[in-house]
Amino acid sequence: MLAGWSCFDRIPVPSPHLALDAIGFRHGARPILDRLSLQVAAGERVGILGPSGVGKSTLLQIVAGLVAPSSGELGIDGASVTGPVPGATMMFQRPALLPWASVLDNVLLPSRLMGRRDPGRRDPGRRDPGRRDSGRRDEARSEALRLLGEVGLADRVDAKPHALSGGQQQRVALARALASRPRILLLDEPFSALDPEMRAALRADVKRLAQERGLTLLIVTHDPADVAALAERAVVLGGRPAGIVADFTLASEADLRARLGGHVSQNGREAA
Repeated sequence: MLAGWSCFDRIPVPSPHLALDAIGFRHGARPILDRLSLQVAAGERVGILGPSGVGKSTLLQIVAGLVAPSSGELGIDGASVTGPVPGATMMFQRPALLPWASVLDNVLLPSRLMGRRDPGRRDPGRRDPGRRDSGRRDEARSEALRLLGEVGLADRVDAKPHALSGGQQQRVALARALASRPRILLLDEPFSALDPEMRAALRADVKRLAQERGLTLLIVTHDPADVAALAERAVVLGGRPAGIVADFTLASEADLRARLGGHVSQNGREAA
């Protein structure tokens, strides 16, 4: 428990876009999360902090629909959700680009996968479904090129991932995440492998693009600077099994660090 926080008031969200109700998760016999409840408004940017191993990434994976909670319920706009969450996309610590594909083809991957999952998009009842498919491909390509321009990679569309810096690779991952036109952007420590200058630049890009699109954003990190740069609200996990031990509106990075009181260190370990 954070010093001075034996209890706290959760920030009220009258009409939540995303709602987690009494979420629990067990890894085998070991409980990881315990009756965790959280509500997030549409377009809200929330940073999730806590020591390493507390369950931050597990929580994000539950929101993404990548793993199922052991108990509790996940809701989007008042409707219960199981499995992949519609409109949610995730950026990971590593960009996970296809090494044999160009920058442009990596960004086009979501549109190609969506087309394969939805055969009805081909619209066989139309006289010329081939022309319609071609139009969709042209639209997806134009959107991908626009996104690459927005992340500063307009001149690298034909490059392969091995020819890019770490920061450039994460920019490709950001453009790919936005290419699916998400409503919810989930970030699992995507800046941790970057140098400070590139980290700050990419944080600024993520915030700008999320705000322009009105995205709901959740970032998991152990670095308060990430939360201060991107989020308007901080949620702190703690305990074994983990629950929410703090939930507050951000004023500044200094305020955030003062509230944390050294409980979450820069390396993600729990302070003594």
